[in-house]
Amino acid sequence: MACGFRRSIARQLSRVLDLPPENLIKSISAVPISKKEEEADFQISVDSLLENSSNHSRLNIQNKAVRLAEKLKCDTVVSEISTGQGTINFKINRELLTKTVLQQVIQDGSSYGLESELFSGLPPKKIVVEFSSPNIAKKFHVGHLRSTIIGNFIANLKEALGHQVTRVNYLGDWGMQFGLLGTGFQMFGYEEKLQSNPLQHLFEVYVQVNKEAAEDKSIAKSAHEFFQRLELGEKQALAMWQKFRDLSIEEYVRIYKRLGIHFDEYSGESFYREKSQEVLKWLDNKGLLEKTIKGTSVVDLSRNGDPSSFCTVMRSDGTSLYATRDLAAAIDRMDKYNFDTMIYVTDKGQKKHFQQVFQTLKIMGYDWAERCQHVPFGVVQGMKTRRGDVTFLEDVLNEIRLRMLQNMASVKTTKELENPQETAEKVGLAALIIQDFKGLLLSDYQFSWDRVFQSRGDTGVFLQYTHARLHSLEETFGCGYLNDFNTSCLQEPQSVSILQHLLRFDEVLYRSSQDLQPRHIVSYLLTLSHLAAVAHKTLHIKNSPSEVAGARLHLFRAVRSVLANGMKLLGITPIYKGYSQYVNSGYI
Repeated sequence: MACGFRRSIARQLSRVLDLPPENLIKSISAVPISKKEEEADFQISVDSLLENSSNHSRLNIQNKAVRLAEKLKCDTVVSEISTGQGTINFKINRELLTKTVLQQVIQDGSSYGLESELFSGLPPKKIVVEFSSPNIAKKFHVGHLRSTIIGNFIANLKEALGHQVTRVNYLGDWGMQFGLLGTGFQMFGYEEKLQSNPLQHLFEVYVQVNKEAAEDKSIAKSAHEFFQRLELGEKQALAMWQKFRDLSIEEYVRIYKRLGIHFDEYSGESFYREKSQEVLKWLDNKGLLEKTIKGTSVVDLSRNGDPSSFCTVMRSDGTSLYATRDLAAAIDRMDKYNFDTMIYVTDKGQKKHFQQVFQTLKIMGYDWAERCQHVPFGVVQGMKTRRGDVTFLEDVLNEIRLRMLQNMASVKTTKELENPQETAEKVGLAALIIQDFKGLLLSDYQFSWDRVFQSRGDTGVFLQYTHARLHSLEETFGCGYLNDFNTSCLQEPQSVSILQHLLRFDEVLYRSSQDLQPRHIVSYLLTLSHLAAVAHKTLHIKNSPSEVAGARLHLFRAVRSVLANGMKLLGITPIYKGYSQYVNSGYI
């Protein structure tokens, strides 16, 4: 891909360097677009070709670049070869670039960029992605939002690349907190409130019982006994827990629907309460369990190089812990899915936990622990609604919808929208996701409503509006122009910049597939939107000759298609129908 241009350049380089073309393809990179008009399209760093050379002086590299460039020839694909700072630059025949890129974008549709030579030779794999993982019997906390949207992005990208992905929501549905909740519900719970607003009522019960337990030690003792009854499988305790779990999942599914997210499997810590006991027995039989002074059982990980590292796997009363259940879950998933990679998406505070789990799996003899990967992320700060500090995701979603509706209400034509509430939510979610994905996932960031909803600049709102505006061009001028186009009508600098940028999409996808960072795609889409906004002002379709109008419509259609592809990978639903009036009203 890059429409086959990379392969063509690699073949020519391979003849001169006596290297297989496959070894060169990933070294040939698309040149980022710049304001200089006649910029090259691809370049290769001579440094990367000379990695085994002992003399790495700048002058020597520059001389080698010039000498190597002299041995290369222009052909039907490459119209110009030049040298830069330690690079050889290739400019593609402009008419061929125009025709090939636009045909490829329209022909490949949603797979444009994904069938690139950069991905060739990568076999399809079985991948498990565990993400979101809220705690049942509690309202969906905003702390789980990042895990949810990041995990969804990773699953989307892996699926798009042809891998078999299983999306797992591993619910926090077991542990000592259910002892507290069970005791609390017996003391303060009401069945009618549980049925009418389950998570709100359970949240209220949990807050109240925690408060009481701080002052009355007998409540903590009752909670401990309730959890022991759960671990032993006592029917009455289990029935109450099951009801809490079922009601919670119903509520979560409704919120995931609003986010446009689905899961292949809802599991949870409770699934592994028996298997975690088997893990403990196995560790004990192999002599890997050690008792501490407090009576807890640990696995000594110091043999892996950390002298102070222990993984605690059992409380003094014999009940399991989060780590024990994660060990059992990992073993079970390997049996069930035979995965090539398993990715856990959680906040960076759990980094040590996963290091210990993976190390314990290795000590247990599971070599596939090397295939387990933790993708950590930072904390969102300052997420508040107008009512103050926000705790629950649904409050954020409602606030997003409300603010977008208010923005849209300031535009007279908004009433013509078929479903303003749904549109407001989709645009608002795009705004939220783009703000979250602009930086490194590991970084903490300060949330800002004002920044989120800016219609100009690098925001999700701007992305949605650009997509909708381009779609409105297709609606307005119809598909009559889209049968064929004349490449000579798209040689203006604005057209060439867009074509060069479209050429880079596969490289951006490749980079994101390597480090699982969505920021590469976000940056690419925002640049594409800005290029489209500039072109839209100068490359008019209305009142242009038919041939020119048709060529420009092809160009804008290709931009809109690639924008939609990238947005969907990020977990954003592009806005299409019924939005053009709002966009054309001059809001942007």
